[in-house]
Amino acid sequence: RLEHATLFPALWLEHPHRDAYWKHGSVGEDYARIRCPVYVVSGWADGYSNAVPRLLAGLDVPRKGLIGPWAHVFPHEGIPAPGIGFLQETVRWWDHWLKGRDTGLMDEPMYRVWMQESVPPQSWYAERPGRWVAEVAWPSDRSREVVLYPVANGLATAPDENTVLKVQSPQTTGLTSGDWCAFGADGEMPLDQRPDDGRSLSFDSAALESRLEILGAPVIELEIATDRPVAILAARLNDVAPDGASTRVSYGLLNLTHRDSHEHPRALEPGRRYKVRVQLNDIAHAFSPGHALRLSLSTSYWPIAWPAPEPVKLTLHTSGCRLLLPERPAREEDANLRPFPRPERGPEMAHTPLKRASFKRSFERDLATHDTVHTFFNDGGEFEGAALARIDAIDLALGNAILKRFLINEFDPLSARAELTNKTLFRRGAWQIRVNTFLRLSCDASSFRIEARLEAHEGDDLAFSRDWDARIARR
Repeated sequence: RLEHATLFPALWLEHPHRDAYWKHGSVGEDYARIRCPVYVVSGWADGYSNAVPRLLAGLDVPRKGLIGPWAHVFPHEGIPAPGIGFLQETVRWWDHWLKGRDTGLMDEPMYRVWMQESVPPQSWYAERPGRWVAEVAWPSDRSREVVLYPVANGLATAPDENTVLKVQSPQTTGLTSGDWCAFGADGEMPLDQRPDDGRSLSFDSAALESRLEILGAPVIELEIATDRPVAILAARLNDVAPDGASTRVSYGLLNLTHRDSHEHPRALEPGRRYKVRVQLNDIAHAFSPGHALRLSLSTSYWPIAWPAPEPVKLTLHTSGCRLLLPERPAREEDANLRPFPRPERGPEMAHTPLKRASFKRSFERDLATHDTVHTFFNDGGEFEGAALARIDAIDLALGNAILKRFLINEFDPLSARAELTNKTLFRRGAWQIRVNTFLRLSCDASSFRIEARLEAHEGDDLAFSRDWDARIARR
Protein backbone atom coordinates (compact mmCIF):
# COMPACT_ATOMS: atom_id res chain seq x y z
CA ARG A 1 0.00 0.00 0.00
CA LEU A 2 2.83 2.41 0.79
CA GLU A 3 4.50 1.62 -2.54
CA HIS A 4 1.33 2.65 -4.38
CA ALA A 5 0.51 5.75 -2.32
CA THR A 6 -0.91 8.57 -4.45
CA LEU A 7 0.26 12.15 -4.05
CA PHE A 8 -3.23 13.60 -4.24
CA PRO A 9 -2.30 17.33 -4.24
CA ALA A 10 -0.29 16.75 -7.42
CA LEU A 11 -3.19 14.84 -8.97
CA TRP A 12 -5.60 17.65 -8.13
CA LEU A 13 -3.31 20.35 -9.52
CA GLU A 14 -3.12 18.42 -12.78
CA HIS A 15 -6.86 19.03 -13.13
CA PRO A 16 -7.29 22.81 -12.57
CA HIS A 17 -10.45 22.95 -14.70
CA ARG A 18 -13.79 21.21 -14.29
CA ASP A 19 -12.92 18.23 -16.46
CA ALA A 20 -13.97 14.58 -16.39
CA TYR A 21 -11.93 13.95 -13.22
CA TRP A 22 -14.11 16.33 -11.19
CA LYS A 23 -17.37 15.60 -13.01
CA HIS A 24 -17.06 11.93 -12.18
CA GLY A 25 -17.29 12.69 -8.47
CA SER A 26 -19.96 15.40 -8.60
CA VAL A 27 -23.64 14.65 -8.04
CA GLY A 28 -24.32 18.11 -9.49
CA GLU A 29 -23.69 16.75 -13.00
CA ASP A 30 -26.92 14.71 -12.89
CA TYR A 31 -29.08 14.98 -9.79
CA ALA A 32 -31.59 12.58 -11.37
CA ARG A 33 -29.19 9.68 -10.79
CA ILE A 34 -30.04 9.89 -7.08
CA ARG A 35 -33.31 8.01 -6.65
CA CYS A 36 -33.31 7.33 -2.91
CA PRO A 37 -34.59 9.64 -0.15
CA VAL A 38 -31.88 11.99 1.14
CA TYR A 39 -31.29 13.68 4.50
CA VAL A 40 -28.28 16.00 4.16
CA VAL A 41 -26.74 17.62 7.24
CA SER A 42 -23.96 20.14 7.87
CA GLY A 43 -22.95 23.14 10.00
CA TRP A 44 -22.35 26.81 9.19
CA ALA A 45 -18.71 26.54 10.40
CA ASP A 46 -18.14 23.46 8.23
CA GLY A 47 -16.49 23.77 4.84
CA TYR A 48 -19.23 21.75 3.13
CA SER A 49 -22.44 23.52 4.18
CA ASN A 50 -23.25 24.73 0.64
CA ALA A 51 -23.99 21.12 -0.34
CA VAL A 52 -27.18 21.16 1.72
CA PRO A 53 -29.14 23.88 -0.12
CA ARG A 54 -27.71 22.77 -3.47
CA LEU A 55 -28.93 19.21 -2.98
CA LEU A 56 -32.34 20.36 -1.78
CA ALA A 57 -32.68 22.55 -4.86
CA GLY A 58 -31.38 19.97 -7.33
CA LEU A 59 -32.91 16.70 -6.19
CA ASP A 60 -36.35 15.42 -7.14
CA VAL A 61 -36.74 12.80 -4.42
CA PRO A 62 -38.05 13.00 -0.83
CA ARG A 63 -35.42 15.07 0.93
CA LYS A 64 -34.62 17.05 4.03
CA GLY A 65 -31.82 19.42 4.97
CA LEU A 66 -30.42 20.48 8.33
CA ILE A 67 -27.71 23.04 9.10
CA GLY A 68 -26.72 23.90 12.65
CA PRO A 69 -24.00 26.24 13.95
CA TRP A 70 -21.50 23.39 14.01
CA ALA A 71 -18.00 22.88 12.69
CA HIS A 72 -16.95 19.66 10.92
CA VAL A 73 -18.28 17.47 13.74
CA PHE A 74 -21.40 15.40 14.34
CA PRO A 75 -24.46 17.42 15.42
CA HIS A 76 -24.66 15.60 18.75
CA GLU A 77 -21.11 16.78 19.52
CA GLY A 78 -22.34 20.34 19.00
CA ILE A 79 -19.28 22.57 18.49
CA PRO A 80 -20.28 25.37 18.60
CA ALA A 81 -23.35 24.60 20.70
CA PRO A 82 -26.20 23.92 20.74
CA GLY A 83 -25.88 20.27 19.85
CA ILE A 84 -28.94 18.16 19.10
CA GLY A 85 -30.07 14.57 19.56
CA PHE A 86 -28.76 13.61 16.13
CA LEU A 87 -28.80 9.87 16.82
CA GLN A 88 -32.48 10.08 17.71
CA GLU A 89 -33.12 12.14 14.57
CA THR A 90 -31.43 9.56 12.35
CA VAL A 91 -33.44 6.76 13.97
CA ARG A 92 -36.62 8.65 13.04
CA TRP A 93 -35.34 8.83 9.45
CA TRP A 94 -34.42 5.14 9.20
CA ASP A 95 -37.59 4.03 10.95
CA HIS A 96 -39.65 5.95 8.39
CA TRP A 97 -37.83 4.78 5.25
CA LEU A 98 -36.61 1.32 6.25
CA LYS A 99 -39.29 0.12 8.65
CA GLY A 100 -42.30 1.98 7.27
CA ARG A 101 -43.12 3.61 10.60
CA ASP A 102 -44.85 6.98 10.62
CA THR A 103 -42.44 9.03 12.73
CA GLY A 104 -43.83 12.38 11.55
CA LEU A 105 -40.44 13.36 10.17
CA MET A 106 -41.60 13.88 6.60
CA ASP A 107 -44.51 16.05 7.77
CA GLU A 108 -42.01 18.61 9.04
CA PRO A 109 -40.48 21.39 6.88
CA MET A 110 -37.90 20.37 4.29
CA TYR A 111 -35.15 22.76 5.39
CA ARG A 112 -34.26 23.57 8.99
CA VAL A 113 -31.36 25.85 9.92
CA TRP A 114 -29.87 27.71 12.86
CA MET A 115 -30.45 31.45 12.40
CA GLN A 116 -27.29 32.92 13.92
CA GLU A 117 -27.34 36.19 15.85
CA SER A 118 -24.75 38.94 15.58
CA VAL A 119 -21.74 38.09 17.74
CA PRO A 120 -18.33 39.67 18.36
CA PRO A 121 -15.54 38.09 16.28
CA GLN A 122 -13.72 35.32 18.16
CA SER A 123 -11.29 32.57 17.22
CA TRP A 124 -13.57 29.99 18.91
CA TYR A 125 -17.18 29.88 20.08
CA ALA A 126 -18.48 27.56 22.75
CA GLU A 127 -21.97 28.50 21.57
CA ARG A 128 -23.55 30.53 18.78
CA PRO A 129 -26.69 32.36 19.95
CA GLY A 130 -29.64 31.95 17.63
CA ARG A 131 -32.81 29.97 17.02
CA TRP A 132 -34.11 27.21 14.77
CA VAL A 133 -36.07 28.34 11.72
CA ALA A 134 -37.49 26.33 8.83
CA GLU A 135 -38.71 26.55 5.26
CA VAL A 136 -41.34 24.22 3.82
CA ALA A 137 -39.40 23.99 0.54
CA TRP A 138 -36.05 25.09 -0.81
CA PRO A 139 -35.54 27.33 -2.67
CA SER A 140 -38.19 29.22 -0.75
CA ASP A 141 -40.74 31.37 -2.55
CA ARG A 142 -40.89 33.50 0.60
CA SER A 143 -37.39 34.96 0.09
CA ARG A 144 -37.17 38.66 -0.71
CA GLU A 145 -34.25 40.17 -2.57
CA VAL A 146 -32.67 43.18 -0.90
CA VAL A 147 -30.44 45.17 -3.25
CA LEU A 148 -27.63 47.42 -2.06
CA TYR A 149 -25.31 49.42 -4.29
CA PRO A 150 -21.58 49.98 -3.76
CA VAL A 151 -21.05 53.71 -4.28
CA ALA A 152 -18.25 56.16 -3.55
CA ASN A 153 -19.17 56.57 0.12
CA GLY A 154 -20.46 53.11 1.06
CA LEU A 155 -23.39 50.76 0.46
CA ALA A 156 -26.50 52.64 -0.62
CA THR A 157 -30.12 51.67 -1.14
CA ALA A 158 -30.16 53.35 -4.57
CA PRO A 159 -27.59 53.51 -7.38
CA ASP A 160 -25.44 56.60 -7.83
CA GLU A 161 -23.40 58.05 -10.67
CA ASN A 162 -20.47 55.95 -11.77
CA THR A 163 -17.34 56.13 -9.65
CA VAL A 164 -14.09 54.46 -10.62
CA LEU A 165 -12.31 52.82 -7.68
CA LYS A 166 -9.13 50.76 -7.58
CA VAL A 167 -7.72 48.12 -5.24
CA GLN A 168 -4.44 46.18 -5.16
CA SER A 169 -4.42 44.13 -1.99
CA PRO A 170 -1.23 43.06 -0.21
CA GLN A 171 -0.56 39.34 -0.59
CA THR A 172 -1.09 38.96 3.16
CA THR A 173 -4.77 39.88 2.87
CA GLY A 174 -6.75 37.01 4.37
CA LEU A 175 -4.78 36.31 7.53
CA THR A 176 -7.93 36.86 9.63
CA SER A 177 -9.86 34.29 7.57
CA GLY A 178 -9.61 31.33 9.93
CA ASP A 179 -9.72 27.78 8.57
CA TRP A 180 -11.59 26.89 5.39
CA CYS A 181 -13.13 23.98 7.31
CA ALA A 182 -13.22 24.28 11.10
CA PHE A 183 -13.16 21.16 13.28
CA GLY A 184 -14.09 22.88 16.55
CA ALA A 185 -10.59 23.64 17.85
CA ASP A 186 -9.58 27.02 19.24
CA GLY A 187 -8.10 29.41 16.69
CA GLU A 188 -10.04 28.11 13.68
CA MET A 189 -12.80 30.70 13.36
CA PRO A 190 -12.44 34.03 11.50
CA LEU A 191 -10.91 36.80 13.59
CA ASP A 192 -11.89 40.46 13.68
CA GLN A 193 -11.98 41.38 10.00
CA ARG A 194 -10.77 44.96 10.36
CA PRO A 195 -7.14 44.23 9.37
CA ASP A 196 -8.31 42.55 6.14
CA ASP A 197 -11.03 45.16 5.61
CA GLY A 198 -8.29 47.78 5.56
CA ARG A 199 -6.40 45.86 2.87
CA SER A 200 -9.54 45.69 0.74
CA LEU A 201 -11.96 47.96 -1.07
CA SER A 202 -14.72 48.20 1.54
CA PHE A 203 -18.26 49.58 1.41
CA ASP A 204 -20.33 50.17 4.56
CA SER A 205 -24.08 50.56 4.81
CA ALA A 206 -25.76 52.98 7.15
CA ALA A 207 -26.52 51.61 10.61
CA LEU A 208 -29.61 49.41 10.42
CA GLU A 209 -32.78 50.82 11.91
CA SER A 210 -34.38 47.38 12.19
CA ARG A 211 -33.34 43.75 12.29
CA LEU A 212 -32.37 42.12 8.99
CA GLU A 213 -32.37 38.32 8.65
CA ILE A 214 -30.92 36.58 5.61
CA LEU A 215 -31.05 32.94 4.56
CA GLY A 216 -29.37 31.78 1.38
CA ALA A 217 -26.43 32.87 -0.75
CA PRO A 218 -25.58 36.59 -1.03
CA VAL A 219 -24.51 37.53 -4.56
CA ILE A 220 -22.42 40.40 -5.90
CA GLU A 221 -22.58 41.67 -9.46
CA LEU A 222 -19.58 43.76 -10.46
CA GLU A 223 -18.20 45.61 -13.44
CA ILE A 224 -14.43 45.33 -13.27
CA ALA A 225 -11.19 45.59 -15.19
CA THR A 226 -7.74 44.29 -14.29
CA ASP A 227 -4.19 45.09 -15.32
CA ARG A 228 -3.14 41.43 -15.54
CA PRO A 229 -4.51 38.43 -17.49
CA VAL A 230 -4.91 36.27 -14.37
CA ALA A 231 -6.57 37.53 -11.20
CA ILE A 232 -8.64 36.37 -8.26
CA LEU A 233 -11.40 38.23 -6.47
CA ALA A 234 -12.39 37.66 -2.86
CA ALA A 235 -15.65 39.12 -1.57
CA ARG A 236 -16.62 39.19 2.10
CA LEU A 237 -19.89 40.20 3.76
CA ASN A 238 -19.25 41.40 7.31
CA ASP A 239 -21.40 42.42 10.26
CA VAL A 240 -19.99 45.63 11.75
CA ALA A 241 -20.95 46.36 15.36
CA PRO A 242 -21.35 49.89 16.76
CA ASP A 243 -17.89 49.58 18.38
CA GLY A 244 -16.33 48.89 14.96
CA ALA A 245 -15.72 45.15 15.41
CA SER A 246 -16.13 43.35 12.08
CA THR A 247 -17.45 39.76 12.05
CA ARG A 248 -17.35 37.78 8.82
CA VAL A 249 -20.79 36.51 7.83
CA SER A 250 -20.01 34.94 4.44
CA TYR A 251 -17.45 35.07 1.68
CA GLY A 252 -16.95 34.02 -1.93
CA LEU A 253 -13.97 33.54 -4.24
CA LEU A 254 -13.64 33.67 -8.01
CA ASN A 255 -10.66 33.05 -10.23
CA LEU A 256 -11.61 35.70 -12.77
CA THR A 257 -10.39 33.56 -15.66
CA HIS A 258 -13.31 31.29 -14.63
CA ARG A 259 -15.84 34.13 -14.84
CA ASP A 260 -17.89 32.34 -17.53
CA SER A 261 -16.93 28.71 -17.04
CA HIS A 262 -14.94 26.47 -14.70
CA GLU A 263 -14.58 24.03 -17.59
CA HIS A 264 -13.27 26.46 -20.20
CA PRO A 265 -11.53 29.40 -18.45
CA ARG A 266 -10.30 32.37 -20.47
CA ALA A 267 -7.55 34.85 -19.64
CA LEU A 268 -8.55 38.44 -18.99
CA GLU A 269 -7.68 41.18 -21.44
CA PRO A 270 -5.96 43.87 -19.34
CA GLY A 271 -7.95 47.10 -19.32
CA ARG A 272 -11.11 45.55 -20.74
CA ARG A 273 -14.30 45.89 -18.67
CA TYR A 274 -16.10 42.70 -17.64
CA LYS A 275 -19.32 42.01 -15.79
CA VAL A 276 -18.84 39.24 -13.24
CA ARG A 277 -21.05 37.53 -10.69
CA VAL A 278 -19.76 36.06 -7.44
CA GLN A 279 -21.96 33.88 -5.26
CA LEU A 280 -21.00 33.88 -1.59
CA ASN A 281 -21.50 30.92 0.74
CA ASP A 282 -25.02 30.21 1.94
CA ILE A 283 -25.68 31.45 5.46
CA ALA A 284 -28.43 32.19 7.97
CA HIS A 285 -27.61 35.39 9.85
CA ALA A 286 -29.49 38.09 11.72
CA PHE A 287 -28.02 41.60 11.56
CA SER A 288 -28.97 43.55 14.69
CA PRO A 289 -30.35 47.10 14.74
CA GLY A 290 -27.51 49.60 14.99
CA HIS A 291 -25.12 47.30 13.13
CA ALA A 292 -23.91 47.96 9.58
CA LEU A 293 -23.21 45.70 6.63
CA ARG A 294 -19.77 45.80 5.04
CA LEU A 295 -18.84 44.47 1.61
CA SER A 296 -15.08 44.04 1.23
CA LEU A 297 -13.38 43.20 -2.07
CA SER A 298 -9.75 42.12 -2.36
CA THR A 299 -7.38 40.75 -4.99
CA SER A 300 -5.85 38.19 -2.63
CA TYR A 301 -7.10 35.95 0.19
CA TRP A 302 -4.16 34.05 1.66
CA PRO A 303 -3.97 31.28 2.73
CA ILE A 304 -7.51 30.28 1.69
CA ALA A 305 -6.67 30.94 -1.99
CA TRP A 306 -3.37 30.58 -3.82
CA PRO A 307 -2.39 33.98 -5.26
CA ALA A 308 -2.33 34.94 -8.93
CA PRO A 309 1.20 34.84 -10.41
CA GLU A 310 1.50 38.66 -10.49
CA PRO A 311 0.25 41.46 -8.22
CA VAL A 312 -3.09 42.61 -9.64
CA LYS A 313 -4.72 46.02 -9.65
CA LEU A 314 -8.49 45.77 -10.01
CA THR A 315 -10.61 48.68 -11.23
CA LEU A 316 -14.26 48.81 -10.15
CA HIS A 317 -16.93 50.75 -12.04
CA THR A 318 -19.65 51.24 -9.44
CA SER A 319 -22.51 51.89 -11.88
CA GLY A 320 -22.40 48.19 -12.79
CA CYS A 321 -22.27 46.85 -9.22
CA ARG A 322 -24.94 45.41 -6.90
CA LEU A 323 -25.07 43.36 -3.71
CA LEU A 324 -28.07 41.02 -3.60
CA LEU A 325 -29.14 39.76 -0.18
CA PRO A 326 -31.66 36.92 0.38
CA GLU A 327 -33.87 38.40 3.11
CA ARG A 328 -35.95 35.88 5.05
CA PRO A 329 -39.26 37.23 6.35
CA ALA A 330 -40.33 36.08 9.80
CA ARG A 331 -42.37 32.87 9.91
CA GLU A 332 -44.76 32.43 12.83
CA GLU A 333 -44.63 28.65 12.58
CA ASP A 334 -40.97 28.67 13.63
CA ALA A 335 -42.07 29.11 17.23
CA ASN A 336 -43.86 25.74 17.05
CA LEU A 337 -41.07 23.66 15.52
CA ARG A 338 -40.57 20.33 17.23
CA PRO A 339 -37.67 20.71 19.68
CA PHE A 340 -34.71 18.47 19.05
CA PRO A 341 -34.04 16.03 21.90
CA ARG A 342 -30.92 16.36 23.99
CA PRO A 343 -27.72 14.91 22.52
CA GLU A 344 -27.06 11.24 23.19
CA ARG A 345 -24.08 9.10 22.31
CA GLY A 346 -22.76 5.64 23.02
CA PRO A 347 -20.29 5.07 25.83
CA GLU A 348 -16.87 6.52 25.11
CA MET A 349 -14.12 4.03 24.48
CA ALA A 350 -12.23 3.47 27.73
CA HIS A 351 -8.84 5.13 27.40
CA THR A 352 -6.00 6.57 29.47
CA PRO A 353 -4.48 9.95 28.49
CA LEU A 354 -0.68 9.71 28.33
CA LYS A 355 0.20 13.18 27.07
CA ARG A 356 -1.78 16.39 27.23
CA ALA A 357 -2.71 17.97 23.90
CA SER A 358 -1.46 21.38 22.85
CA PHE A 359 -2.70 23.82 20.25
CA LYS A 360 -1.03 26.84 18.72
CA ARG A 361 -1.96 29.29 16.03
CA SER A 362 0.28 32.29 15.41
CA PHE A 363 1.34 34.96 12.93
CA GLU A 364 4.88 36.25 12.55
CA ARG A 365 5.74 39.25 10.40
CA ASP A 366 9.26 40.43 9.64
CA LEU A 367 8.99 44.21 9.44
CA ALA A 368 12.23 44.47 7.46
CA THR A 369 11.63 41.80 4.80
CA HIS A 370 7.77 41.92 4.82
CA ASP A 371 7.68 38.12 5.09
CA THR A 372 4.75 36.62 7.01
CA VAL A 373 4.49 33.13 8.50
CA HIS A 374 1.16 31.70 9.63
CA THR A 375 1.68 28.64 11.87
CA PHE A 376 -0.89 26.11 13.02
CA PHE A 377 -0.03 23.21 15.36
CA ASN A 378 -2.40 20.64 16.83
CA ASP A 379 -1.55 17.34 18.50
CA GLY A 380 -5.05 16.65 19.79
CA GLY A 381 -5.02 13.14 18.33
CA GLU A 382 -8.05 10.86 18.43
CA PHE A 383 -9.17 11.69 21.97
CA GLU A 384 -10.14 15.19 23.02
CA GLY A 385 -7.53 16.77 25.27
CA ALA A 386 -4.94 14.02 24.74
CA ALA A 387 -2.00 14.16 22.34
CA LEU A 388 -1.28 10.52 23.17
CA ALA A 389 -3.79 8.10 24.66
CA ARG A 390 -4.00 4.35 25.33
CA ILE A 391 -7.09 2.34 24.38
CA ASP A 392 -7.35 0.25 27.52
CA ALA A 393 -9.14 -2.80 26.09
CA ILE A 394 -6.38 -3.56 23.56
CA ASP A 395 -3.45 -1.78 25.24
CA LEU A 396 -2.81 0.32 22.14
CA ALA A 397 -1.43 3.84 22.46
CA LEU A 398 -1.98 6.20 19.55
CA GLY A 399 -1.31 9.84 18.81
CA ASN A 400 -1.25 12.30 15.96
CA ALA A 401 0.27 15.75 15.46
CA ILE A 402 -0.16 18.22 12.59
CA LEU A 403 1.99 21.25 11.81
CA LYS A 404 0.91 23.63 9.04
CA ARG A 405 2.91 26.67 7.92
CA PHE A 406 1.84 29.23 5.32
CA LEU A 407 4.55 31.66 4.19
CA ILE A 408 4.27 34.67 1.89
CA ASN A 409 5.85 38.04 1.24
CA GLU A 410 3.50 41.00 1.33
CA PHE A 411 4.53 42.16 -2.15
CA ASP A 412 5.50 38.93 -3.95
CA PRO A 413 2.85 36.32 -4.87
CA LEU A 414 5.56 33.93 -6.10
CA SER A 415 6.90 33.72 -2.55
CA ALA A 416 3.80 31.75 -1.49
CA ARG A 417 4.63 28.48 0.22
CA ALA A 418 2.51 25.98 2.14
CA GLU A 419 4.05 23.25 4.31
CA LEU A 420 2.33 20.37 6.08
CA THR A 421 3.93 17.90 8.49
CA ASN A 422 1.91 15.01 9.92
CA LYS A 423 3.17 12.51 12.51
CA THR A 424 1.22 9.42 13.60
CA LEU A 425 2.23 6.99 16.34
CA PHE A 426 1.00 3.51 17.34
CA ARG A 427 2.57 1.75 20.34
CA ARG A 428 1.96 -1.41 22.34
CA GLY A 429 4.63 -2.38 24.85
CA ALA A 430 8.00 -2.47 23.07
CA TRP A 431 6.35 -2.48 19.63
CA GLN A 432 6.10 0.94 17.98
CA ILE A 433 5.08 2.19 14.54
CA ARG A 434 5.58 5.78 13.35
CA VAL A 435 4.34 7.17 10.03
CA ASN A 436 5.57 10.68 9.15
CA THR A 437 4.66 12.73 6.10
CA PHE A 438 5.85 16.10 4.85
CA LEU A 439 4.60 18.17 1.93
CA ARG A 440 5.65 21.55 0.55
CA LEU A 441 3.80 23.46 -2.18
CA SER A 442 5.55 26.39 -3.89
CA CYS A 443 5.42 28.03 -7.29
CA ASP A 444 6.99 30.20 -9.94
CA ALA A 445 5.26 32.17 -12.66
CA SER A 446 4.59 29.14 -14.86
CA SER A 447 4.37 26.11 -12.57
CA PHE A 448 3.62 24.65 -9.17
CA ARG A 449 6.17 22.51 -7.36
CA ILE A 450 5.19 19.81 -4.86
CA GLU A 451 7.89 18.21 -2.72
CA ALA A 452 6.80 15.40 -0.42
CA ARG A 453 8.23 12.63 1.73
CA LEU A 454 6.63 9.59 3.35
CA GLU A 455 8.45 7.63 6.07
CA ALA A 456 7.33 4.54 8.00
CA HIS A 457 9.36 3.42 11.03
CA GLU A 458 9.14 0.18 12.97
CA GLY A 459 10.86 0.81 16.25
CA ASP A 460 14.11 2.62 15.44
CA ASP A 461 14.32 1.15 11.94
CA LEU A 462 13.22 2.96 8.79
CA ALA A 463 10.94 0.37 7.17
CA PHE A 464 9.89 2.42 4.15
CA SER A 465 10.47 5.82 2.61
CA ARG A 466 9.43 7.54 -0.58
CA ASP A 467 10.07 10.99 -2.03
CA TRP A 468 8.18 13.02 -4.61
CA ASP A 469 9.23 16.14 -6.49
CA ALA A 470 6.63 17.15 -9.06
CA ARG A 471 6.31 20.23 -11.25
CA ILE A 472 2.90 21.00 -12.70
CA ALA A 473 2.16 23.73 -15.21
CA ARG A 474 -0.10 26.58 -14.09
CA ARG A 475 -3.13 26.64 -16.36
